Amino acid sequence: MKVLAITAITAWLTLVTNPGHAYPLDGYEQTGIGRVEAARLAVIGEMRGRQQPPGALLPMKYVDLRLLEHPNLDLPAPDPEFTAQVIKLLGDKRDRYGIAALDLSEPAKPRYAEHRGDYKQNVGSVGKIIAGLAVFQALADIYPNDLEARRRILRNTVITADEFIQSDHHTVRLFNPQTRALARRTLQLGDQGSLWEWLDWMLSASSNAAASTVMKQAMLLVHFGRRYPVADAEAKQFFDTTPKKVLGELFVKTFHEPVTRNGLSLEQLRQGSFFTRYGKSRVPGTTSYGTARELMLFALRMEQGRLVDEFSSREIKRLLYMTERRIRYASSPALSDAAVYFKSGSLYKCQPEPGFVCKKYHGNVRNYMNSVAIVEAPAGENQLYYLVTLISNVLYKNSAVDHQTLGTRIHRLIEAAHPAPATTAGGLPAELHFGEKLIGYEQQYQERLLVAQTQAALLKLGYEVGDVDGKLGSRTRNAIKKFQKSQQITVDGKPSAALLERLNEALTSVESSAVERSGHALEQ
Repeated sequence: MKVLAITAITAWLTLVTNPGHAYPLDGYEQTGIGRVEAARLAVIGEMRGRQQPPGALLPMKYVDLRLLEHPNLDLPAPDPEFTAQVIKLLGDKRDRYGIAALDLSEPAKPRYAEHRGDYKQNVGSVGKIIAGLAVFQALADIYPNDLEARRRILRNTVITADEFIQSDHHTVRLFNPQTRALARRTLQLGDQGSLWEWLDWMLSASSNAAASTVMKQAMLLVHFGRRYPVADAEAKQFFDTTPKKVLGELFVKTFHEPVTRNGLSLEQLRQGSFFTRYGKSRVPGTTSYGTARELMLFALRMEQGRLVDEFSSREIKRLLYMTERRIRYASSPALSDAAVYFKSGSLYKCQPEPGFVCKKYHGNVRNYMNSVAIVEAPAGENQLYYLVTLISNVLYKNSAVDHQTLGTRIHRLIEAAHPAPATTAGGLPAELHFGEKLIGYEQQYQERLLVAQTQAALLKLGYEVGDVDGKLGSRTRNAIKKFQKSQQITVDGKPSAALLERLNEALTSVESSAVERSGHALEQ
């Protein structure tokens, strides 16, 4: 089968998306997505490649839906205090934002903040989640009780890039697991991948070429049903000979009806056209838009397993899992240890203005930036769990950095509302279990645990180390040096297994002395 995708660039608008990468790193065996296998091999040291932040290293079994036991949860009324805190973060340009934040760190006590939740604008590449929804809705309609048939279509349908990809400047990673050859480039005519890979390219690298290809396949799924996949020649003939009016009606059935069927408002969330010029020229469309509130409802229903069904919701979430280069909101340093499920889209436009130089994400006519993020922190432990949808149009300002900064500030706000339980002297905080479940993180986990055990022992002996957090800071180093000096051993301020053994011996000695003193006191 052939598939297409294109970059939508008009005379007045620039559409920008940067690569971030999705799907869990151990997903190759199930899905055949070659790119994630390359990333996994890089993480475990068998290939050269970009290293992942810790939050990107969850295996598939831990990338799951969090609200299956709360199917009736709806958006609560906005909490005045929480809303005021969120609005304060937006500063004096608050009227240029629409934002919704749902804190589910304590699911029985959800907190919701909303500001201009119904503010509507083109959400750019965020609309690709609707293309993904359309594919999974079509598969469920064709094979309602056969998950294996759906997986078979996703994995075994080989799609060949055709004119629908024209044109797009975004690059994707193409990996051959047999030769271990990895290339990063734009999609070209004749490139092949499974339907699952095209979905990954669409949602991870945010390829417009992949998005238009996926949209073409979704329409073919709806039209041909169980006959899908059809031969390339038959698919081409269908798009070449079907009247545009009929194609437009099929577009509505494929991409608009799933929105309303899943309890969402088409007045608040709509993907109105293909993402490439060629796709738009072949299939008539309309305008695209979204609001922070409706995007929040999309994310909430996904977590509840209510987007199509549980299987579909889970696969959409996995396709949104950030497993390589993080951008924009998701690139906040505060989220490094967090699992982030994310989609963003940007559109900006500039016009000549004295003293103004048009730069990326700095539009002076339009400067749309849109983010949908689900955050579980730390990854695998999920002490914090919240959803944020953010759309903005702040002129002149670097919108990518703006969303990154808001990502940090919102995370700190959520942290402050859910402080970690106090750690008793000598005890280890629960967050130090972070790392046990992560792919390729064993060495870092053991190093962090050693530091934490060292801190706990030093604290119990009366040394000042600050928090028992597994991080080797200046106070911990100084405490180690003081202990080493008291023991007349090499003073280097470094934790080690030998040092921990020495600390434990000192603790045993102190505890034994305390028992003896207690015994003498009782005798007297």
